[in-house]
Amino acid sequence: MNIVIDAMGGDFAPELIVQGALEAAPLVPGTLILVGDTKRIEPYLGGSVPPNVHLHHASETIGMDEKPLEAIRKKKDASLVVGANLVKAGQGDALVSAGNTGAATACCVLTWRQAPGIHRPAIASVLPNKHGDFLLLDAGASPDVDPEHLVEFAQMGRSYAKTVMGRSQPKVSLLNIGEEEGKGNAFAKQAYKLLTKYEWFAGNIEGKEMYARPTDVVVCDAFVGNIVLKTSEGIAELIVDMIRSEVPTNALAKLAFLPLKKVMGPLRKKMDYAEIGGSPLLGLNGVCIICHGRSNAKAIRNAILQATKAVDNRLIETIREDVCGEAGRT
Repeated sequence: MNIVIDAMGGDFAPELIVQGALEAAPLVPGTLILVGDTKRIEPYLGGSVPPNVHLHHASETIGMDEKPLEAIRKKKDASLVVGANLVKAGQGDALVSAGNTGAATACCVLTWRQAPGIHRPAIASVLPNKHGDFLLLDAGASPDVDPEHLVEFAQMGRSYAKTVMGRSQPKVSLLNIGEEEGKGNAFAKQAYKLLTKYEWFAGNIEGKEMYARPTDVVVCDAFVGNIVLKTSEGIAELIVDMIRSEVPTNALAKLAFLPLKKVMGPLRKKMDYAEIGGSPLLGLNGVCIICHGRSNAKAIRNAILQATKAVDNRLIETIREDVCGEAGRT
């Protein structure tokens, strides 16, 4: 197994990307290929490089603020482009990047193309709730879709929930403004109608209920999904910051807040995006894990492990089987 890592993508590249890869190396039963400017990467490798960490030179980098299609077209030797091509050529089994999300999505779509039966890719993000976690998609890849595409998102989400999250019979809910049938705009109503053909469809779900009740997969278009994702991140950070601001700076007064550490520790961990690693880009002929631009070493390490698990459990093959198989039964 070869996991390709865009070493130049992200706010803290290449230092924290390399550090994350080094932390993941002993845990991965395969090779990690760091793609990027080797002169900039090498200073962060340290004295002894794990035998399963290799370098692949790429002379260019796509910036976080660059226009995706224009950058991909002009920078043929960008680390992201080179990494995607390595996967296409069979020299890599998955790609991990914390770089420009739009560029990563466009590059993988153009290089790998959609899997059979899939018309739009979707970014799937794992979010916490009272009963563990759930998968939200699309969280940013395809903002302009038809109701039929939400059925594909649902099928892909179920495949990921089964292969990577360990859910045996995952249910899918449709994000809506109310739980009752007939709620929402014309798009939501048509999507609901199409999804009712499947026994795994759990009906509509409101935004607040995603975090309160047992949930496996929630589908929506990327415009809504990305707003939900970023709002959730903002609220989580706000809560932690507000609690932290209430703790006095005086050492003696701090003693009264020590019991909170036992509560805040697990809570902070549950809300930390780095614990997950990244979000898979589903629907293509390849595994891509897109990480937050500000990813630290822990996030990169976990994203690499996430990619490894997806490859080990045949995520791409499962999506193909589920989408084509269910299409034939409807």
